[in-house]
Amino acid sequence: MRGILRSQEKFRPVPQANEREYWDALPEAVKSEWVTRGQARFDYGWPPLLASRYMDFVKNGNRSRFEEVYFDRRIALAELVLAECVEGQGRFMEQIVNGVWLICEESNWVVPAHMSISLLSRGFALPDVDDAVIDLFSAETASLLSWTLYLLSPALDEACPMLGRRIGRELERRMLNPFLERDDFWWMGFQDRKVNNWNPWILSNVIASFLLMESDEVRRASAIHKALRSLEAFLAVYHPDGGCDEGPGYWGHAGASLFDCLDLLYTATDGQMNFFRLPLVQAIGRYIAKVHIDGDWFVNFADGDARLRIYGDVVYRYGKRIEDPGMQSLGAYAFQRRGWKEQKFAPLLRIVPSLSLYTELTTHKEVPAYPRDVWMDGIEVFAAREREGSAQGLYLAAKGGHNDESHNHNDVGHFIVYADGKPMLIDVGVENYTSKTFSPRRYEIWTMQSAFHSLPTVGGIQQAAGKAYRARDVHYAADDSFAELRMELAGAYPEEAGIEQWIRTFRLNRGEGSPAEVSVSDRFMLKHPVSELMLSLISLHAPSAAEGKLLVRDPSSGTGVELDYDEDQLSAVVEEIPLTDSRVRSVWGDQLYRIVLKANNAVQQGEWKLRIRQL
Repeated sequence: MRGILRSQEKFRPVPQANEREYWDALPEAVKSEWVTRGQARFDYGWPPLLASRYMDFVKNGNRSRFEEVYFDRRIALAELVLAECVEGQGRFMEQIVNGVWLICEESNWVVPAHMSISLLSRGFALPDVDDAVIDLFSAETASLLSWTLYLLSPALDEACPMLGRRIGRELERRMLNPFLERDDFWWMGFQDRKVNNWNPWILSNVIASFLLMESDEVRRASAIHKALRSLEAFLAVYHPDGGCDEGPGYWGHAGASLFDCLDLLYTATDGQMNFFRLPLVQAIGRYIAKVHIDGDWFVNFADGDARLRIYGDVVYRYGKRIEDPGMQSLGAYAFQRRGWKEQKFAPLLRIVPSLSLYTELTTHKEVPAYPRDVWMDGIEVFAAREREGSAQGLYLAAKGGHNDESHNHNDVGHFIVYADGKPMLIDVGVENYTSKTFSPRRYEIWTMQSAFHSLPTVGGIQQAAGKAYRARDVHYAADDSFAELRMELAGAYPEEAGIEQWIRTFRLNRGEGSPAEVSVSDRFMLKHPVSELMLSLISLHAPSAAEGKLLVRDPSSGTGVELDYDEDQLSAVVEEIPLTDSRVRSVWGDQLYRIVLKANNAVQQGEWKLRIRQL
């Protein structure tokens, strides 16, 4: 490792801010955007991080009041740093000095929701500040300060040499030493626990901090070697299909953070460490294009929002590294829609390498690939659309899998339907995180329950949580005329549901010679007759009845679908679901609608079929 890593002195991922030729040559639109953002922070008051707000999480489960201030401080510093880099006149340095010093002064960089990673802090509302542990956002903070010092070190030294020393001291204490000295953080993958997005997300910031800040070559090489061993634990949880069982909402800090790690190592070794040739690394990247529906809409199984602001610049750069035109097109398409408008952080780790690609990102004309058929047999996620390369027409996505996936919902056999790229039958997603979200009470939350997915409920019994509750006998087939997925769902329900067999088949007929149609059939056998037997669907728009069918129509565009079912078997009841959670409301609006198709009579066996056609 020491033989191929550039030294700290020679590791120059971009020129520093005082090397004006590079920064002055950036497009005017780039300079204007970041100067405007920096100017908006001239009078920023650097709000305090109160102990009482930190204590909220233990006292009442609220994490947002502390985090809003915590994240805004960091976004402010990143915006000021970028403004100073692109302008280079020193106007932003006073506020940068304020931000650096205040963040260094914070007692702890770990957010309260993650403080349980410290054994000495568990059960307390405030942290033990002597137990230096690394969570997602302490790692992000370390990286932010590392990039700040790298980019602006001459200007910071001119303001006061103590600034650079203070940053170095805090990085040593809170990031560099704990990473080298400890193996007990669960996200490292060295313990008997499956890792998730925490692993590459933290490691990308660890790697950046060591490459930028660590001058001791032995420590630097040891840290990178350890990071690679840890990263292997992340790759080990992936199937060859590259599917992210955490959903596309987390791909931005799972697969995309893997890219951050590997791209830093590629740069730091002059391309000698090139993991982008690995088929698994390529498949992990391509996942995000496979679950793109249209616009900002993505297949949002697991925790995550159906409407995503993906890191378009990172997707584009990942596509360039693996030479995948589809990823490049999706990345440019997303960037042209959203630019650098990100949530929580403005990560210099990602933004700085993308600045010089602005012209490429904004002039790339290829539309996303819109793949016709997707089947990821490892995570058992299926998607199909009427035609390749177009968002027009019907779109069907469904999943098998099991009920112990990362960020799991009890949703084996669940499906969604879109028409012309617009949501019709949906996956609700997830509410704002609270202390309940990642506790034994997780499945008390309605968005996690199978009864609020497009699934059956048998005698009041829903699906159960756990890896044993899974789809079985899963079969996939597709050709030019259809795509189909079939699975056995009985194993996803507990024994008391009394299900002997429940075979669900999803099919998209592409409509050669007849209208395209989505069909969902359920062939079942129960241990005894059940009168309380129902299917649930969630609709974005208010369904209306017409000629024995339910119509779901987007009033703004007129796009819609008709849902046909056998009225001799089933009766439809529509329930309005008022939305109170701000995260869910930001995606869907004020309300959703739950369509409940109830059995007309007690039944022990039978076959139900839903047909969905575009209006």
